[in-house]
Amino acid sequence: MAYEVKNYDGLLGLKGFSDILLKNHFTLYSGYVANTNKLVDKMNAMIKEGKTGEPEYAELKRRFGWEFNGMRLHELYFSNLTKDPISVEHAKKVHKKMIDDFGSVENFEKDFKSSGAMRGIGWVITYYDISAKKIFNIWVNEHDVGHLSGCVPILVLDVFEHAYMVEYGLKKADYITSFFSAIDWKEVEKRIEWVKD
Repeated sequence: MAYEVKNYDGLLGLKGFSDILLKNHFTLYSGYVANTNKLVDKMNAMIKEGKTGEPEYAELKRRFGWEFNGMRLHELYFSNLTKDPISVEHAKKVHKKMIDDFGSVENFEKDFKSSGAMRGIGWVITYYDISAKKIFNIWVNEHDVGHLSGCVPILVLDVFEHAYMVEYGLKKADYITSFFSAIDWKEVEKRIEWVKD
């Protein structure tokens, strides 16, 4: 079964994110979905043909992590945005984790925002470590490298230039501020609801 492009047109009109910026970003995301499906099809065909020992098969396998994570991270990013944000206090589990693991919501935000403001392209992801029951803000440089094993991504920020340059130019900090004003904390909380404390 092929992966399908999810529709995020409901985000159009989001404060701090022009429709041009969002539509360009949706198009980029659609490319990740298409490429993920192409890779799955090509790898399945090579398996059936007995060509899994070929260098081409190995390269498809390597590329799959890039395309799949590009698809999935964009889905997480778009779905943790909303035109009707509420304060994090309304997401009680996430709010408690911020205080427990960072000392305060303000400390969590400082850590997250400073991670996003670092030079370079990539992602900032708040991961929930299932084993230690802690949250961490991490920098992921490439889609397929640097993720924390055994952890659930609960908040995702895209800091590749395509996510903000049209709107903000080099003012990445302003983009991150707009992002924080549009977080759907209830969606973020849903991502750890299945985890038992």
